[in-house]
This record gives sequence, C-alpha cells and structure tokens, in this order.
Amino acid sequence: MENNKKTILSGIQPSGAMTLGTYLGALKNWAALSETYDCYFTIVDMHAITARQDPAELRKRTLSQLAQYIACGIDPQNNTLFIQSHVPAHAQLGWVLSCYTMFGELSRMTQFKDKSAKNAENINAGLFTYPSLMAADILLYQADLVPVGDDQKQHIELTRDVAVRFNGVYGDVFKLPEPYIPKIGARIMDLQSPTEKMSKSEISGGGCVLLLDSPDDIMRSFKRAKTDSETSVRHDPAEKPGVSNLMQIYSACTNKSFSAIEDEFAGKGYGDFKQSVGEVVVETLRPIREEALRLIADKSYLETIYAQGAQKAAATANRTLNKVYKKIGFITA
Repeated sequence: MENNKKTILSGIQPSGAMTLGTYLGALKNWAALSETYDCYFTIVDMHAITARQDPAELRKRTLSQLAQYIACGIDPQNNTLFIQSHVPAHAQLGWVLSCYTMFGELSRMTQFKDKSAKNAENINAGLFTYPSLMAADILLYQADLVPVGDDQKQHIELTRDVAVRFNGVYGDVFKLPEPYIPKIGARIMDLQSPTEKMSKSEISGGGCVLLLDSPDDIMRSFKRAKTDSETSVRHDPAEKPGVSNLMQIYSACTNKSFSAIEDEFAGKGYGDFKQSVGEVVVETLRPIREEALRLIADKSYLETIYAQGAQKAAATANRTLNKVYKKIGFITA
C-alpha cells in the first residue's frame, strides 16, 4: 500500500549532553509527529567531528542520545532512528552536493562565522562545508519538512538553493524541504544568560538544565535563574528576558498561556515563580530520566535499534543516491 504521509527528517549532534532546551524545542515535538508524518530521526555524529571529540566520549554520548530519543517518546517502531555514520550515502551525497554549493554561499553562513570565532585554532574544511553535508542529510530522504530551531533556518534555505540548482540541471531529482518551527518552546534560553540559547556546549555556567540531571540539580538551577530587579511575572522578552524565558519553559511544560501564567503568579514574588517552574520541570523530566538510564544500561537493545534503523534509512537513502549518481554520469555498481 502506498504511503501518502509526508516525510520529516531531523538530527542532533552527540557533541554534548542533551538539554531541557533540546527537549522542549525539538524532542517533545518529534514525539508528536510520527502519527502524521513518516519520520527519520538521526544522531549526526559526522557533523560532531568538525570539532575535536574524545572518541570514547563520543561513542558514549551517541548511545546515550539514542536512549534519550526513545525515552522522550520517539518510538523506534513508528519512527526510523539511526546513526548518521552508519548510512554511507550521507557522506557520498555530501561530496556530490559540495560540488553544487558555491563558495560564497558557504562563506555567508552565520554558524560558520560563529564557530570559527569560537574555535580559531581549528577552522577546518569540514566546518566550512558542513551545510553541504546537512543538505545531503535532508535531500536523501526527500524530506518535506525539517524540524529546526529558528537559528537553523539559514541551512534549510541553502539546502533548497542547492536542490533547485541541481534540479535545474538534471530535472526533478530532489524535493524542496520546508523548515518546521514550533510556536512554543522553539528557543529556550540559558538560565544565567537569558539572551543566549541554552546550549549543551555551554554547561559550565550553571544556566543549562540537562535531561539526566537529578531533581536536586534541576531545582538548584532554577532557584539561581537570573531574573530582574522587578517582582512582576510578565512576558516581555526585550525588557524581561530572564522572566520571559522562565515563562516560556513553564508554558511548554504545562500548556498554559502567558496570560494565564501572569494571572497565576500575580502578586507573588520571583521566589515562588522559580520554585514552581523548577517543580514542573522536575516532574516533566523525571520519567524521561528514569527510562533513559534504564535504556543506557541495555546496550544490546540499543544496538538492535540502531542496526534496524540504519538498514531502513539506507534503503531510502540509496534510492536517492543511485538516482543522483545516474544523473551526474557515474556508473553505478
């Protein structure tokens, strides 16, 4: 029977611990998509090595991330979960697309500029051509939608540009993907630096909550969260970024509107508010943490899941790759 579902592809690097921001901005939404879409969710370990990684830690984080995907409700029976490096077509199409991506386009990528500034001692070619590999990740699966944070929209735009360029030469080969950005929880900020995105690479400042943090650690982080000199719980990202970020988190965990949250905490101080936000986060993450730790201890199960996922992903990816190879003149094996 023909599958008429639209296809979604998304992935996260195993370059650090999974955060509350990752869950509320991505994983929570992923879990809800499989009923409506044909979903491919990957762990993009090939992207992670644009920065130097400790090999043992990278392997550990990759397995832990797979366990956390599943613990967040992403059912491996209803979604294709796989590790990027297990599907060679990603690297193969990545090289082809790098030959159809212009130097000027890559030079303008905001993330390349930002990461180059932070890693001046390791500005490697992979960091520069990263968007071509990301385009391959998406186009291999003929994805209709790509769930991303708003800071990744530029990569989707470049993917579309490359696909249009390739299609213009060789005909209708690639589907043009659209970004899928949820309205709530799309961008959770650091608790200590609420104008900066909560990042797994910036966990030393105490403003990052991890999915595997203990309840005590979570409460400690929220009690220390930066607010402002007022006492009113009011959503105003420009004037009150810390309070607004806490409201965003509370809203994403409880499904309450900002106006309902303002009413709930009218006349109460920030201490009560931060306590309540911490408590709902603890209860939101408790089952995820417990299930993830159980799965991390069951390596044979995780091995089965990623092997099955790679087999299914490769079947789809290779169909696209073979079509591309024929179009550009390669003799396929």
